[in-house]
Amino acid sequence: MRKQKKLGRNVAVVGAGMSKFGMFKDKDSKDLFVEAFKEMIASVDKGFDPNDIEALYLGNFSNDFFMHQSHWGPIITDLVGITPKPATRTEGACASSALAFREGVFAIASGFYDIVLVGGVEEMSKCSTTEVAEGLALATVPYEGKVGFTFPGVFGVLATAYFAKYGASHEHLMNVTIKSHNIAPLNPKAQFGVTIRDIMNKKIAAAEKKGKPVPQWTDEKDFLRDPRANPVVAWPMHLYDCCPISDGGACMLLVAEEIAKNFTDNPLHVMGIGQGSGKGLHAAEALTSFEATRNAADEAYGMAGIGPEDIQIAEVHDCFSMAEIMHIEDLGFFKPGEGYKAVEEGLTKLDGSKPINTSGGLKCKGHPVGATGIAQIYEIWTQLRNEAGPRQVPIKDLRIGGAHNLGGTGGTCTLTILERR
Repeated sequence: MRKQKKLGRNVAVVGAGMSKFGMFKDKDSKDLFVEAFKEMIASVDKGFDPNDIEALYLGNFSNDFFMHQSHWGPIITDLVGITPKPATRTEGACASSALAFREGVFAIASGFYDIVLVGGVEEMSKCSTTEVAEGLALATVPYEGKVGFTFPGVFGVLATAYFAKYGASHEHLMNVTIKSHNIAPLNPKAQFGVTIRDIMNKKIAAAEKKGKPVPQWTDEKDFLRDPRANPVVAWPMHLYDCCPISDGGACMLLVAEEIAKNFTDNPLHVMGIGQGSGKGLHAAEALTSFEATRNAADEAYGMAGIGPEDIQIAEVHDCFSMAEIMHIEDLGFFKPGEGYKAVEEGLTKLDGSKPINTSGGLKCKGHPVGATGIAQIYEIWTQLRNEAGPRQVPIKDLRIGGAHNLGGTGGTCTLTILERR
């Protein structure tokens, strides 16, 4: 573990809000951010005046490509009525709003601000699937983009390398998919609140109603093995290994720790925060691990003065089922090559020893890329405050949670650790 670094002043989270994630024909980015902002205001137990917000840090990856509109920082300050307060947009591909959170923390830790709004938003559903794939591929490095990589292809390559090195198979990815879909119905904000078994049964019922041959699936894995129901997208990634196209917004209110009790009796404290960068796939030392995640984790654990064994729950960037397995190894929760076995053994379920992606993850909660980082931290906020309802993890004295966010093909990764004291 590297030398421990500390913030110049401690920072707390005192409010959080998130829109429902999905594909919305009748909503735009402004609608989605307002939805999150209103919930954030209501979540501040003792109330506050939004005019007291001193700055905004906003994550947005590519609304300029998806919506042909850029400069989202001042658009949002005007929207929520806090002009002429300064607004800064952060861009780190799918890690864009985790960077907004990080910059907000540093702004308060420096002593320059006391109250900061951080958030993220993305609107993707108005584009075709081809256009979304093209926009997201802008986050690959030039070498990858020139040879035609899109993100299913990237994670197909990584999965193939992982399978070859550790002996895993697509059967093990199914365990991640089934787990995520089992949790998602417990999250009212999730885009896909339906289990794999429910999807399977619905397709069987539809075939019966139409008088067509009835599929003879016996269980979820039988369904996921069927290429007619779960076609290959980029081998070995199949349809249900992939996260959806999503719209959504999320935001949080950060304040200096010494004034946190003015807002709530139950603040969460920023315990550790780390960021790393990584090489493109052509130069990576290995295709079974992300250098940037390991660096971010090292930095965050060092700041927090803890190790991975102390993280009780975590959201990790499962844009594809393979990604979850790689991340829980890189974060030190399980040894290299042991992540897929941990999922298979049920250790990462809601009632497991290390619950992972209690929101349903990007896979089922949704992945509006500019909002994802804050949305992951929002889930940790919800769990640590014991406000997750039927998906609340049954851990006594739940105090420490982490949110891991990945951008590009591993070029930007963050780990944010929150603590309830």
